[in-house]
Formats: sequence, C-alpha cells, structure tokens
Amino acid sequence: MKKTYVKSLKTYKKTSLLDSDKILEAMRRFKDSPKKPTSVALDQETIDELKAIADKNGIPYQVLIRVFILDGLDRIKKSA
Repeated sequence: MKKTYVKSLKTYKKTSLLDSDKILEAMRRFKDSPKKPTSVALDQETIDELKAIADKNGIPYQVLIRVFILDGLDRIKKSA
C-alpha cells in the first residue's frame, strides 16, 4: 500500500487564510486557566513553515499551532 502525505496534495500548496476571530479565540481560550505543556515532535521544515505562516499573520507560532488544533477539534466534533 502506497503512503500518501498531506504535503504531496495539491490543496496543501494553496495559500491558507486564517480567520482572525479564531486566532483571537485561540489566544484567549483558557487564558487564565493553567495550561499543561505538551510535546510534539516535528521536523525542522514543518517548524519553519509554521513560523513563516505565523510571522505572515503577525502571531506567535505556538498560537498558530493552537489555532490548528482547536480548528481540528471543532471539525471532528461537528462531523461526529
């Protein structure tokens, strides 16, 4: 069975626009509640891409990662 990676899909190469409301929500969500640090192993290329996208949007890349995670969770909840 051949593996297919997301980065190889044509849709991955499209420019993505981030919803400013989602960014603000991710920055505010649990602002005053304690957060538990987690670790995700990412290759340097992915980290560089995240930092470039975050810089383009004027937000810290950790917030961008939180936006992606929260958006993914919302999508999963809606599809269930």
